[in-house]
Amino acid sequence: MTTWIRRFPPPDGTADDRVRVAVKDVIDMAGVVTTAASAAVRDAATPALVDAECLAGIRASGAYLVGKTNLTELCLSPVGDNAVFGTPVNPLSPDRIPGGSSSGSAVAVATGEVDVALGTDTGGSVRLPAACCGVVGLKTTWGRVPTAGVWPLAQSLDTVGPIARDVTGVVTGMRLLEPGFVVAAAPVQRIGRLRIAGVESAMEEAVDAVLDAAGFTVREVRLDGWEASIDAFVTIVLGELWHNHHRLVDLESLSPFVSGGLRSGGEVGVAALAEAMSVRQVWRAKVSAALSEVEALALPTMVAPPPTLTDFVGFPLTALTAPFNLAGVPALAMPITATATATGSATATGSDAVVPPSLQLVGPAGGEELLCATGLLVERALARSASE
Repeated sequence: MTTWIRRFPPPDGTADDRVRVAVKDVIDMAGVVTTAASAAVRDAATPALVDAECLAGIRASGAYLVGKTNLTELCLSPVGDNAVFGTPVNPLSPDRIPGGSSSGSAVAVATGEVDVALGTDTGGSVRLPAACCGVVGLKTTWGRVPTAGVWPLAQSLDTVGPIARDVTGVVTGMRLLEPGFVVAAAPVQRIGRLRIAGVESAMEEAVDAVLDAAGFTVREVRLDGWEASIDAFVTIVLGELWHNHHRLVDLESLSPFVSGGLRSGGEVGVAALAEAMSVRQVWRAKVSAALSEVEALALPTMVAPPPTLTDFVGFPLTALTAPFNLAGVPALAMPITATATATGSATATGSDAVVPPSLQLVGPAGGEELLCATGLLVERALARSASE
C-alpha cells in the first residue's frame, strides 16, 4: 500500500470506462484530510472543506478518482522515499529510487493502476519520478494551473502537472486540468540541444539518437549561469519553506530531514532571498532569449540512471530540472530507448537496462500545447525505430 495514502471505492461499485485518476496527497479534496505524507501534518489536520481549484475539471468530467498518492514528506526530497508512510516501489527496478516527490503518482501510473496522476513540480517532482519509473510527466508553466488548495512547498515555484504512460495520456491529463486544452497543430522543427557538465555519455547519446530519428533540425545552444540558477533555486525553496511551515520545526513527529531543511530555511536572510529573486529574473530572461532562437530545448531529464535506495546520497537529482522551475517554463519528460544510440551500440546493461533514459523537452512559457505535439512526434519516431 506504499503507493497510496488513501484509496476510494469505484463509482457505483464498478470500474467502468471512466478515466482513472490519482491525486497526490498535497492537493485538497473536499471531505478528505490532506497529509502531505507527513505524520506531523496528518495528526493536526482536519478534512478539507473544498476541493483544490485544479480538481474542478476532473470533477466535471466524471473521472474516477482512485485515491490520494504517497510522496516524500512535505514534497521536500526528489528521492521519493518516506520512512513513515512507506516508499513506493519502482516497478521497473525495485532496488532503485522511485523519484520524488510525486513518487506515488508515478508508480500508480507505471503499474497501470490509473490512467492519469496529478503531481506537483517545484524542482523536478513530476519529471524525476516519471523518469525513474519510465513514464511521461509534464511540468506546467508556473501559474497556468491554479494552486489554490495545494499544499505549498515554495509558492513562487510550485506547479501542478499530469503524469501518464504516454504523451496521449498526458494530453488527457491536461484536458482534465484545463478543459478545452488542444495539442498544437504542428510540433517544433528547430530544437536547441543543451549540454550540461556531469551528464553520463549514455544519456546524452540516447537524446541525440532520438532527436535524429525524429528528424528535428538541431542547433547546439548554451545557457550561461546554470550553477547560479541552481543556487538561487535552493535559496528560494528553503526561504519559502521556512515562511510557509516554520511552525512545524519543533514537532517530534517531523522527520529529521525535513526539520533540517526547515532550519536551513530559517537561516535564509532577507538580503539573500532578494538576491536569489534578482538572479531568477536574469535567468528567466536568458531562458526566454534562448527560446526565441529555437522552438524548444532538449536535454536529458537526469544525469544518469536512477540510483539505488541505498546509495542516493549526493546524487544530483535536480541538476537538470530545477533551473526550468526557476525560469517558470514548461518541460516534458518522456522515456526514450535505452539500447539504440547514434552508433547503434548498447547504452545500458544489467538493472540499468530496464530504466530507459528520459528526454526532457523545454518550451516557452505557455507552450504546453507545443511540447505535447512534439512529444507525440518523438513517440512515433521511437515506434518506427522499434519496428525496424
